[in-house]
Amino acid sequence: MTEDSRKTFLGFDFSTQRLKAIVIGEDFSVLHEADVEFDVDLPEFRTAGGVVRGTDRGEVIAPPLLWVKALDMVMDRLVVAGVDFSTIEAVSGAGQQHGSVWWSKDAEAKLGKLSADEFLHTQLATAFVCDSPVWMDSSTTADCKALEEAIGAEELSKITGSRAYERFTGPQIRKIFHKRPRVYQATARISLVSSFACSLLAGKIAPIDLSDGSGMNLLDITSMKWDEKCLQACGDESLATKLGTPVPSATVVGPISSYFVGRYGFKPECKVVAFTGDNCSALAGLRLRSGWVGLSLGTSDTLLLGLPGPHAPAAGHVLVGPTPEAPYMALLCFANGSLTRQNHRDRLAGHSWEAFNELLRATVRGNMGYLGIYYDTAEIVPRAAAGRWMWDAAGRAAARAAPQFEARALLEGQALARRAHAEDMGFTLDKSSRVIATGGASVNKELLQIFSDVFNTPVYVQYSNGHRLYSGSARERSVVGSGDTRRRSVER
Repeated sequence: MTEDSRKTFLGFDFSTQRLKAIVIGEDFSVLHEADVEFDVDLPEFRTAGGVVRGTDRGEVIAPPLLWVKALDMVMDRLVVAGVDFSTIEAVSGAGQQHGSVWWSKDAEAKLGKLSADEFLHTQLATAFVCDSPVWMDSSTTADCKALEEAIGAEELSKITGSRAYERFTGPQIRKIFHKRPRVYQATARISLVSSFACSLLAGKIAPIDLSDGSGMNLLDITSMKWDEKCLQACGDESLATKLGTPVPSATVVGPISSYFVGRYGFKPECKVVAFTGDNCSALAGLRLRSGWVGLSLGTSDTLLLGLPGPHAPAAGHVLVGPTPEAPYMALLCFANGSLTRQNHRDRLAGHSWEAFNELLRATVRGNMGYLGIYYDTAEIVPRAAAGRWMWDAAGRAAARAAPQFEARALLEGQALARRAHAEDMGFTLDKSSRVIATGGASVNKELLQIFSDVFNTPVYVQYSNGHRLYSGSARERSVVGSGDTRRRSVER
């Protein structure tokens, strides 16, 4: 293939702590990467872990202009990396799930007439009417209760795939509707982080995709339409218009904005495909089969399972699947993920993962009976307040333990919780079972080995050319590459 005929594709990940961009070829090879870390690269927004703690108890928000400026920065870094934007055929991406963006009444007009000579963030500074509630927000307990009382808890779960949860966008909308009516009335459209990011590329307010939209407590996951009763419980008769009509995840929203054509040299016919939620995107990328578990190890930890139908587990969520192969997906989100691990790494081993891993290597599987539960923030599954608990081998409460025991207690406790809830969702171990890990913490082999020990199944990490074994269990394990179905036994 000649240089002129090469086709490439650009993807973005608007996650909690950073914006990442990747350019791939038709063979899925990674050609370029760039990222912007919010706390480090954009200190003027004063975020910690990519978010700001609001004035209400439990409120966690992020300025949408932070994400816009991050897009300006990551695009410039791609330019420096030598990306030829004229070869890009399509653009898509993912965003942190459950966050909402509130557009002003003139926002779409601003998107449609952007000047290629100026940065996005200078032209969209007044396009938002408030900061964005994000998934870490837990300030809507009263709104969740009101939504469940209006619909019925079981009925709400049947309709939307989940009971009411604080981070879900429906309760967040209800809170603003009742407590900040001027903000609600000044808002022309409400986007999720994913559709907001897509809007920046498309030059118009992009639709919410069905998969990410099913994590709002507003979408009927059977009919694939907004549920009128849920809309009325969270807003008024204008809410459906503010949300727009949801679309399937693979929908082509339109050509890329003329802004990106003029500023970066994209070809005008470059397609913008609907963005989706990060968890939905992870399920599609992991290519899960029956008996497999997807484990996303990020700011929060997420368990993913493909489902043939909308049957909600008692403690989890069912979303519309992002691909035809996974019409529905089961999801469990644990709020205490990488940030909690990092906090206790700092406490126990300074700021060094290698030192923390040395503590893990100084202990054995089972941790001599020590077990811990570490909730640095309010937990989602199970619903519990922040706190720390530890027990010794005799089951007695322990105020503290040696650093090496605490380090393993933290990780084994997390892994045990993930397995217990996976089994509640229908996961059963068999010879073909495996855990497919992704997310920032999936580079830590010691962590993956603990998950392998607890699940008693091999743990693989997703690569562009297949799943590669990182940590194995005590039983037979397989190694799979791109199209490679060879099997081998490994003794420990």
